[in-house]
Amino acid sequence: MKNQCNEGPTGRHMMTEFNELFDFVVVGSGGGSMCASLIMREAGKSVLILEKTPLIGGTTARSGGVMWIPNNRFMKRDGIEDSLEKATTYLDNVVGDHNDTPGTSRERRHAYLTQGSEMVDFLVKQGIKLTRVNYWPDYYDERPGGSEQGRTVVAELFNANELGEWKQKLRPNFISMMSTLDEMLKLRFLKQSWEAKRIAVRFALRTVFAKLTGKHYVTAGAALQGRMFQAALRSNVEFRTESPVTELIVEDGAVKGIVTIKDGRPHRVGARLGVLVNAGGFAQNQAMRDKYQPGTSVKWTNTIEGDTGEMILEMMRHGAAIAQMEEMVGNQMSIAPGTEDNAVKEVVQGVTAAPHAILVDQTGQRYMNEAGSYMTYCQGMLERNRTVPAIPSWAIFDSQFIRKYMLAGTMPGANKPARWFTDGFLKKADMLEELADMVQIEPAALQATVERFNGFVAAGHDADFKRGDRAYDRWLGDPFHQPSASLGDIKEAPFYAMPVVPGDVGTYGGVVTDANARVLREDGSVIPGLYATGVSTASVMGRAYPGAGSSVGPSFVWGYVAGKHALTTS
Repeated sequence: MKNQCNEGPTGRHMMTEFNELFDFVVVGSGGGSMCASLIMREAGKSVLILEKTPLIGGTTARSGGVMWIPNNRFMKRDGIEDSLEKATTYLDNVVGDHNDTPGTSRERRHAYLTQGSEMVDFLVKQGIKLTRVNYWPDYYDERPGGSEQGRTVVAELFNANELGEWKQKLRPNFISMMSTLDEMLKLRFLKQSWEAKRIAVRFALRTVFAKLTGKHYVTAGAALQGRMFQAALRSNVEFRTESPVTELIVEDGAVKGIVTIKDGRPHRVGARLGVLVNAGGFAQNQAMRDKYQPGTSVKWTNTIEGDTGEMILEMMRHGAAIAQMEEMVGNQMSIAPGTEDNAVKEVVQGVTAAPHAILVDQTGQRYMNEAGSYMTYCQGMLERNRTVPAIPSWAIFDSQFIRKYMLAGTMPGANKPARWFTDGFLKKADMLEELADMVQIEPAALQATVERFNGFVAAGHDADFKRGDRAYDRWLGDPFHQPSASLGDIKEAPFYAMPVVPGDVGTYGGVVTDANARVLREDGSVIPGLYATGVSTASVMGRAYPGAGSSVGPSFVWGYVAGKHALTTS
């Protein structure tokens, strides 16, 4: 056993016994973990990343892998106007200042905006191939400082075979196709768009070429994390999978290391410069959900199996403050028969944002702009459900929708799985009144709601919720549908109904950290040696989701910030 001699704050010497010593120890391998490790390795420091599951990459690898980074180099490259001032105006307007969201102080927001673009530049210099999606509007683009073109940063397609023997350790993405996010966003209009048809041909040729040349391209979050994983391996970061961390080692209030499990036994690892916790949130922990997010379910999450919250609880055990625990990155879902146990649940974000569709509660009333951001959408469902039954809510659409658009992972067209109908997942009726009876809604109420919506369609404006007024609504809808990309009448039988629940891609609250990613106590003091990032923390975005990548982006940025700050303590 190796020993480390430390001097405490009183000047007395203490002996802490460790099995191993590293300069920096990272708990979890999601977004931000490898970013912090690359900072450390560039400075010549040793790094150990401990991942409790068998696979590397966390929920980030499974996700879209999008980072929301204002004023980034790719916006400048493409002539998209942005600035620190414009982004600050936007965040101040969307996120705001609230006493109950300490994760999003003005100091933290400023640090995020200044360090984010710097972080992207650092990764590019490390050889990470990044770019931007050409058009992905901010989710509140109509607000002051909003960007219609979008502030997204993504990774280029990655040949996972370049990882060699480590390839099998990279967590797969929810998209198995060898296509970029930009292409996938356009492929949904295969029936309407010649560009989408050309993309489909390009995708087919790329797939054939990859097979002929022995390449295996991965996309989205797997591409981002695959590239980060490769860079970290090249820089000699040490990775260990199936290595859960059971406790933090704290001495005189400072974190000195961790206890992990190795070969079935507790194994003490010291961290000279600090410990970074990036272990995800608690989306897979029903007890924590019941305490902090009543009415939500582990059955409705797309997080990985390891997202169980124990590291948040461990940091709390050592005095860490927590905040925003009731928030999650909502993602509306519809769980079709036979998919209940699937690791990846079907997200139906675009269904009720498309023409010829609406969302109603169990009384048959619309209650939101169905084209809002997925987080706002699910917040709306949960809030509505406190006074009116709204979980599940019902997506109501007609045959025009069925012909044109994908539904719950199926291609456009009326040929849906027979089990959807026999199990009652998808309701179908020739009359709206009959459909209302099938979902136990008062027929007159549903009829009135549809007629009111159709009136808005005819007028070209949603007077109730302004759906279709902003660029994001239109982007999420159908740009080929005229005169409105978002509004289309519901009048062609047969009519359909499908249940929608407030799912998620992660929780959004956790320990409170400062502008240097250091974990804070309830009194605002720092826990020395302890850093945190990702959804283990109270989000810098508070209770809002400003644009695509508002959880992955901060995970990377605060990992970068933590690594830089920890170097100043050496």
